[in-house]
Amino acid sequence: MDDPQDTESVQIAAVDASPAPAPSPAKKRAPRKRAAPKAQKSQPAVKRAAKKAAPAPAVEPAKARKTRKVYSDKERTQKLGEIDKSISRGTSTRNAVKEAGISEQTYYQWKRSAAAPAAATGGHLKDLLALEQENERLKKQLAERLRKENAELKKKLGLA
Repeated sequence: MDDPQDTESVQIAAVDASPAPAPSPAKKRAPRKRAAPKAQKSQPAVKRAAKKAAPAPAVEPAKARKTRKVYSDKERTQKLGEIDKSISRGTSTRNAVKEAGISEQTYYQWKRSAAAPAAATGGHLKDLLALEQENERLKKQLAERLRKENAELKKKLGLA
């Protein structure tokens, strides 16, 4: 086996068996990647994709205080009437007031202020009653005078 021909054939076979270097194709440039914003660079790509897909949580704005509604006397009277009707139908005061769209405190204040003018007109009623009584007294006085005059006239004329 020391035959030199055999050694050459083994070397040739070994050279042939080694993989031949592939011809190098022309290198193509990969497209340049855009630089991500700094906040996104630090996060893995999976998290960035998940963040983009999920909508941002809605920030609830602070509730603005409602402006106070001012009701006219006519509107107040209508609301009080609606509340009284629903209470007479068996609804609780609290629910009736909520249906009307006002607070319980407002309802009781309106109710009190609606009763107050009636008390104030009570003074007018007293004055009216006093005038009626005076009118009755004056009518009686006039009737007595007229009777006396009629009686005198009958005597003068001799009819009595």
